[in-house]
Amino acid sequence: MPRIGSSDLDVYPLALGGNTFGWTSDESTSHDVLDAFVAAGGNFVDTADVYSAWAPGNSGGESETIIGSWLAAGGAARRDGIVIGTKLSQHPDYSGLSASNVAAAADASLERLQTDRIDLYSAHYDDESVPLEETLGALDALVRAGKVRQVGISNYTPARIRQWLAIAQREGFQLPVALQPHYNLVKRRPFETEYAPVAEAFDLGVTPYWSLAAGFLTGKYRTRDDFANAARSGSVDGYFSDEGLAVVDAVSDIAEAHEVELATIALAWLQAQPTVVAPIASARILGQLPALMAADGVTLTADELSTLDATSARVPE
Repeated sequence: MPRIGSSDLDVYPLALGGNTFGWTSDESTSHDVLDAFVAAGGNFVDTADVYSAWAPGNSGGESETIIGSWLAAGGAARRDGIVIGTKLSQHPDYSGLSASNVAAAADASLERLQTDRIDLYSAHYDDESVPLEETLGALDALVRAGKVRQVGISNYTPARIRQWLAIAQREGFQLPVALQPHYNLVKRRPFETEYAPVAEAFDLGVTPYWSLAAGFLTGKYRTRDDFANAARSGSVDGYFSDEGLAVVDAVSDIAEAHEVELATIALAWLQAQPTVVAPIASARILGQLPALMAADGVTLTADELSTLDATSARVPE
């Protein structure tokens, strides 16, 4: 299995996204998906403390709580076999990245996850009101305390990532090992032009989110009416264009040739990209999982990769 950056975290080349848990997937369904994911060889689960505060009746932490109840049901052996990645800075009760907030948010996540350590703890969004030195020192303290194994970055500008790395090196803080960017076949920039060089230079393992473009790359949204009432309609709308639909058509043709679903090809393309360790994709129901897991068994030809590259390059920024 690939390793996340310079860390000791060996992971299956697909991360199961936990953003649906407690939102569009109830606890029982979420547990079924997690069970099937592990049974098929998966071991890397991604979540965040804010998931899913946006849903009616939720307050944040629902996804972590469901993952925690699943981990607890499986005992120590299950926990030892799973790499848990979660993120902080956006939970309504722990907003921002001050030192006190980092410490409190971590403890709250540990309690919800029913575990004694977070394998990969990432800053979800930048907090420019707090000096980076303060945030990094707080994260480093969590590593030294054994509460966190590795540190990651998500949604920071390339300039701020370079500042983070320079400060960590200067102060002897734990270096980040992972970068979680927005990246998929219909959203290739700015990752490829601005973030990939940073990831390569500093050995950051890339775990892209929205790998399937909120479902757009599965082919189920061919017209605006198709997603008008979908839970992710606002997100899908950002990908919808004639050029984007041309990408879906190209993915469909290649999927047909391999006798797999469109999601499988979209993920296989990401898995073939330099620096990408494990794309993140979620399964709202059990039936969506096989197409995600199948990506690891698909090897795209040079011609297929070239077709996807050329078609997706035409999508406007």
